[in-house]
Amino acid sequence: MVIIMISGSIISPPAGADITTPEGLKASIHLFTPINFLMPFLAHAIGALVGAFIATYIAATKKIIFAFLIGLLFLIGGIMMIIDVPSPTWFIIVDLIGAYIPMAWIGWKLAGSKK
Repeated sequence: MVIIMISGSIISPPAGADITTPEGLKASIHLFTPINFLMPFLAHAIGALVGAFIATYIAATKKIIFAFLIGLLFLIGGIMMIIDVPSPTWFIIVDLIGAYIPMAWIGWKLAGSKK
């Protein structure tokens, strides 16, 4: 959530876009360019990666199950967000395929999947 909160100061929203309210975001999403979707993608991917890493690190057994459970929970959240905030089709595909389950797998590998 921190990444989403600071994203407007890193990548400026399009002129005329109100990103301070959900209604304003929905009304101005058509003004967004691909660069404006970078920070939401990173927030989703990094959240799943870090969550899976921590779950793997602290789990005593069945580490992969905990890592992928985190990825699944993030995926469900991503699906809910796509339903709530309309997005371009290309972003939906990239986000759902690349940000959750693959990042959970990477988090599991980075935390020492063999242990």
